Amino acid sequence: MLNRNMRRPYLQLMPSNDTARHPEQIEQLLRFVRQLETHFDVESLLHSLPTELSNLVTANTIALVYRNEDGLSWYIVEGNNCVSGTESEESPSQQWQNEICQLVSELPHVIFTSLNEGSGFPRVGQFFEEHGNQSLCVLSLHTALCRLGAICFARSQQDAFSEEEADLLSLIADYIALAIDDRINFARSEAVRAQLDSERTKLKLILDLNNSVVSNLELREVLRSVSPSIRKAMQLDGVALILPEHESKQLQLYALDFPDSRGQVHEEMLKPLDGSLASEVFRSGRLWVGDIEAFDRSDFNNGVPFVGGLETVCMLPLTRFKNTLGVLCLVRLRKNAFTQSDIEFLSQIAGQVAIAIDNAFAYRRITELSDKLTQEKLYLEDEIRSELNFEEIIGNSAVLRQVLRQVEAVAPTNSTVLILGETGSGKELIARAVHNLSRRSSHPFVKLNCAAIPTGLLESELFGHEKGAFTGAIAQRIGRFELASQGTIFLDEISEISVELQPKLLRVLQEREFERLGSSRTLRTDARLIAATNRELKAMVEEQRFRSDLFYRLNVFPIYVPPLRERKEDIPFLVRHFAQHFARNMMKDIDTISAEAMNALVRYPWPGNIRELQNVIERAVILSKGPELKISLADLKSKIPDAGAHTNGVATLEEMERKHILSVLEQTNWVFAGPNGAAARLGIKRPTLQFRMQKLGISRPHKS
Repeated sequence: MLNRNMRRPYLQLMPSNDTARHPEQIEQLLRFVRQLETHFDVESLLHSLPTELSNLVTANTIALVYRNEDGLSWYIVEGNNCVSGTESEESPSQQWQNEICQLVSELPHVIFTSLNEGSGFPRVGQFFEEHGNQSLCVLSLHTALCRLGAICFARSQQDAFSEEEADLLSLIADYIALAIDDRINFARSEAVRAQLDSERTKLKLILDLNNSVVSNLELREVLRSVSPSIRKAMQLDGVALILPEHESKQLQLYALDFPDSRGQVHEEMLKPLDGSLASEVFRSGRLWVGDIEAFDRSDFNNGVPFVGGLETVCMLPLTRFKNTLGVLCLVRLRKNAFTQSDIEFLSQIAGQVAIAIDNAFAYRRITELSDKLTQEKLYLEDEIRSELNFEEIIGNSAVLRQVLRQVEAVAPTNSTVLILGETGSGKELIARAVHNLSRRSSHPFVKLNCAAIPTGLLESELFGHEKGAFTGAIAQRIGRFELASQGTIFLDEISEISVELQPKLLRVLQEREFERLGSSRTLRTDARLIAATNRELKAMVEEQRFRSDLFYRLNVFPIYVPPLRERKEDIPFLVRHFAQHFARNMMKDIDTISAEAMNALVRYPWPGNIRELQNVIERAVILSKGPELKISLADLKSKIPDAGAHTNGVATLEEMERKHILSVLEQTNWVFAGPNGAAARLGIKRPTLQFRMQKLGISRPHKS
């Protein structure tokens, strides 16, 4: 007979005269729970559950049916005998597990009071009758999200399970379901964590390899430094790099990492280009993966640079721009060792190695060419300018070359550039260089000095106006942004733009839209903006004289142009350039300058930077009568240190610079930032001022 009542709370049905047994039952349940906590994986928990339940519940037979992604498995205990099996195995009751799961598919538990009377589930009845049982209680193992199976308690007498006991067993089944689900989730999280750890290791390997590629142009050193990481991350036993020898057309073992080598294996081994596995991979550009038995052993010895105990080989072509540069050979000491995911990741590694090879070959060619250059300084300077396309920018100092590298990096992009530097330091030349090296070089380079235009007319200059837009607007005018579309617009002294006009400039940067004065028609522009200033925009933002959102839009790629006093090694080049330029224009022949005059020019601090130097040289060319450039030292005397006071001109210059900075700091009451701060008065940036103070040993005096 089958009893299918719904679950009722056990605590409400506990007989009042049975309260003396509560502590004992609770203690048994606690022991059961503690025992389950000792099992950390699902399989161990399932194997132990029937035995643990037999210590908690009196039953002739206890069976557990568990459903997972692979199917059903079952675990049975009778007395001290515990057996288990899977759905695919034949059992005496002919797959009774499926009927068990159907029994509790909708109800939490089902009670069979007598298996002899028939239940509609013949396989279940047959199985438990064959094990000497007359009554049965089947309980569902489920959580809120899934059904995990069922637990069966069978007894030899009829009508052996009451509803109150079934409710208690259901509570136990619920806890068991939660315990199983907890270990399933834990196993999944561990698998995910292991996968994440593996992916993290692979990502680090890619990053390390990439860093080695860009920081080391010696190919052999790149592979030697990265190969141990590849072996460790991918559990390889050997890594080798095979490249074609330049002249003999033979494959060469260029680099090798095989710690467990048990034979005569060494680098610089040459292999014939034909008749080997490596040559086939090199010629075809297709990878090869397989066990050693998959190809003839003689070919293996001829084409794979390893000996002793190898089982699996993976050879990857190193391809760059459809050209095969070499072969990366990877080996393991076990069969069938490379999975598809391994091959996909190792193909990425091969791509990075191919980049390293290409860079190394290019570096070698560049090195060979550079050895042929003459050591004459002027010719070297001309070659550098010609190579970098900076014909208008004179100099070869480290700080200037750093600026030019920044220009080369940002020029091909469409990013906004903010050029910072003192007046006369060459900010416009840097802006022109960015434009000339960009894809917009064939389109206009439109410049505007914002400080030279009255505030009331600046909007018209930038965006244009319609006829009659204001008094004096007698005709339509096209603005600079419209003229510079597809090209570059250079706004010098951008700090002078009024706060009222800044939102319109911000809109052009963000939306690429604007309207002419006196017009409601929206126009679009594709002009690239390059801005320049000698002011501290960040300080102006703090003082609310410049919009912060506009500042951040402008400050995408800042370039700091150093003042001439920070690149003194460039002064001789500039003097020579300006002297030749003005002499040619004035039809004079000037080709020498005295060492005394050149030293004076180098020691002079040049507050007006290159513009001041240009004017001094132009005046000197005018006054020079012969082939020697005559510099009026009297004009520089106020800033040039007395040669008789100190023999070391650099020390004297630093002393004068220290006195000058101290004087300005005292005048500004030691305020660095702001329009009236010391940095602004000195014409330098606040970080530059702080650096100079630290170098010159200047510190604020303590108040007494």
